[in-house]
Amino acid sequence: MRPTAAANSRGPNASPSMLVRWMKFNFVGGMGIVVQFAALFLLKSFLHFDYLLATAIAVESAVVHNFVWHEQFTWVDRVKPRGTSFDGATPHRMEPRWRRSLGRLVRFNLTNGAVSILGNLALMRVMVGQGHMNYLLANGIAITLCSFANFLVSNEWVFEP
Repeated sequence: MRPTAAANSRGPNASPSMLVRWMKFNFVGGMGIVVQFAALFLLKSFLHFDYLLATAIAVESAVVHNFVWHEQFTWVDRVKPRGTSFDGATPHRMEPRWRRSLGRLVRFNLTNGAVSILGNLALMRVMVGQGHMNYLLANGIAITLCSFANFLVSNEWVFEP
């Protein structure tokens, strides 16, 4: 998808193309992978948690991390107080930003969190529990398989236009 001249002239609050947003999503996801791997490694190798419990906690820590970054970076153009317009007009009654963020965090956890946790747990159970694959390699494969569904749900529902 290539931006047109009209799209480039929309100003600093214009929405990025789907490709740019996908790249931002994956950049944040890459940081989240580091968070998830570090948490998984710490919980499994040093604290001796069961690999499934360690996976669930590690995924949730990455989900929260990613939400914060997505709100501030990936979908920043869609995060604004309810009732305000991109031209700076102020409504009579503004809802606090934290309340809107809390609603998005709940939606993000219900979607991305559920896809990531359930997908990761199911795939880890198969790859590690039955296939005896290294838990870190299996985790990387699981993350990759869940990312596309997470992007679509985030783009269309969590950070709706």
